[in-house]
Amino acid sequence: MEAGATVKEPPLVEFRNVTVVRGGRVALDGVSLAIGAGEHVAIVGPNGSGKSTLIKTITRECYPVCSPNSWLHILGQDLWNIFDLRSLLGIVSTDLLNNCSLEIQAEELIISGYFGSLGLWPHQPVNDQMRRKAAEIMQKLEIAHLARRSIHEMSSGELQRALIGRALVHEPKALVLDEPSSNLDVRARTELLGALSRLAVEGTGIVMVTHHLEDILPQVERVVLIKQGRLAGDGPKQHMLTSRRLSELFEMPVRVGRRNGRYFLW
Repeated sequence: MEAGATVKEPPLVEFRNVTVVRGGRVALDGVSLAIGAGEHVAIVGPNGSGKSTLIKTITRECYPVCSPNSWLHILGQDLWNIFDLRSLLGIVSTDLLNNCSLEIQAEELIISGYFGSLGLWPHQPVNDQMRRKAAEIMQKLEIAHLARRSIHEMSSGELQRALIGRALVHEPKALVLDEPSSNLDVRARTELLGALSRLAVEGTGIVMVTHHLEDILPQVERVVLIKQGRLAGDGPKQHMLTSRRLSELFEMPVRVGRRNGRYFLW
């Protein structure tokens, strides 16, 4: 390599002809897709289209069918220790709460991200640096007042921001979010999306799965459409989020509107 030459950073994720089977059904069918490091991308599709399977394949919760003509690289590698991977990709999913004690406090939940656990155990050494980092993250996400509050006392929106905080402790390359505003009311959704927008502006990559156009941040420039396990479109947001394309995607007539940098359906 010549002196002074820069090494190009590998894509965050790169799929090549990836097929995933779940429960005897093809959930992803020959998907080829690359997402660059630092890119802000929304993956849009109806329920059951394969969106969540795509995310679970990135996070190694699902594995592709082995084939000589297909591969999946994450940050340029095909083999990962799952704990190393989760420190580079901040995973945010309400599925995490299925194994979570309702008595965990917000600060504990966030610090537990250092250990890849959900909550803290006596053998896990928590130091002052971890507590300072958790306090800094809670301040950034505007949930500092929740530090000593248990998760069963939090609203859904507050809990979602605490889960984002847990994902941020390792300063990941990107946040990977699965339906981030699911079951949130208008105020909670607004606060959550505001927090995500600030993170995007600061340089954290955002990869979000949603079927709500209102969730797509103004900072998202690229949209991937997925239908029946296959890519139905991939390109600039303004070219993907059209009435024609989304009517085809959702198999019903819809109209797309835009206001203050955000899109919506009716």
